[in-house]
Amino acid sequence: MQDLPRGVSVCGCGCASAFHFYWRCFTIAKLDHQLNTDIRDAEVRVIGSDGTMLGIMSSEQALALAEEQDLDLVKISPTANPPVCKIMDYGKFRFDQLKKEKEARKNQRVVEIKEIRMSPGIDTNDFNVKLRNALKFLREGNRVKVTVRFRGREMAHTNIGEGLLRSFADGCSEVANMEKNPKLDGRHMSIFLSPKKEK
Repeated sequence: MQDLPRGVSVCGCGCASAFHFYWRCFTIAKLDHQLNTDIRDAEVRVIGSDGTMLGIMSSEQALALAEEQDLDLVKISPTANPPVCKIMDYGKFRFDQLKKEKEARKNQRVVEIKEIRMSPGIDTNDFNVKLRNALKFLREGNRVKVTVRFRGREMAHTNIGEGLLRSFADGCSEVANMEKNPKLDGRHMSIFLSPKKEK
């Protein structure tokens, strides 16, 4: 038989329940809540498993109530005076909490910044293809950075690039807002488009 941890004595048919009690205490000890025999306050305010207030009593009395229902006594508000404890199935509570956290993480969406690059001399077909791509990204909830790159003598006609960017923003205006006016940075002029919030 495998040795049990120090402080757990078992015999006869009490073996399973004693080990189960230890296991629940051990797993919970890793978490932020105090529970069961770890609660040693002289008095605690107790909430029943159905949410009713059971009043103020000693922690021993509160633990006895929890054990009668085969549940845990969990300290939920340690800074209150006296501390507040609730009788509950802590294993089920933690399972439900972890399930909710997992669901929340699944529903969280990471917003990406997609980049569309153009040249001042882009033809109409290419412009429309890039516009459609940008609309797709925006409808998916992503931000879009649209950049025009100037080469050589094109730097003398940055106004063409600015007009191109403004036309692009107009083409996306149903689903997106232009965050700032076109900005020239070296040989690149850019705008950022962000999806409109649904009303």
